[in-house]
Order: sequence, then C-alpha cells, then structure tokens
Amino acid sequence: MGLGLTVVIGAVAGFVWGGSGAVGAVAFGVLATAVQTAAVASVQPARTAPLPVFMRQWGIGMGFRLLGIVAFAVAVALRPEVFQPIPSALGYLGVVIPLLFAETRSLR
Repeated sequence: MGLGLTVVIGAVAGFVWGGSGAVGAVAFGVLATAVQTAAVASVQPARTAPLPVFMRQWGIGMGFRLLGIVAFAVAVALRPEVFQPIPSALGYLGVVIPLLFAETRSLR
C-alpha cells in the first residue's frame, strides 16, 4: 500500500512541481513506507503483551516516525533545490498518515 501511494503522490508531484518535486515526493514516500514498516514490526510482537510492554514498543514506533520528520527537515534545509518542501512533505505525510490509519485498524 505504501509503495502504491508513493507512485500516485510522485506522479501528482511531478505533474504539479516538475521533476524535482517528484524526486522529493518519491524519496520521502519510500522513507515513509520504510519508517511505517519498521514501526509496525516493532509493535507487532507486543500486541498481546501487558500494557507497559505494548506502550514501550508503540513509543519506539513513534520514535521511528519522528526520525522521518527529522530526516525531512534536514534534507529540505540542506538541499532545497532537490527536496522541495511542499512536494517532499506531501510525499512523507501522504504515505505515512494512511499507513498509520491502516495500522490502527489492524491492531484492533
């Protein structure tokens, strides 16, 4: 699902902002997919564990997502000509938010 969203968002960003916009959107879409995969992998073994264990693993997953935001800020600050802010943010948020909702549904 994450890679499919990345392709769609990358195509839209390429149409609206050109090649540079597509590069940022695709790069951060792939990053969001990797971050979300790592976050789900960290919480999955603790689904049936006691609440403190589950919350620790959930916090680790949120830390992965925070690292994605830090990577976005660093990339946009250092190379704004390659990673335009709006398409890059659209790539990250447009992938990580739907995947986060899908994860929430799967944890029920």
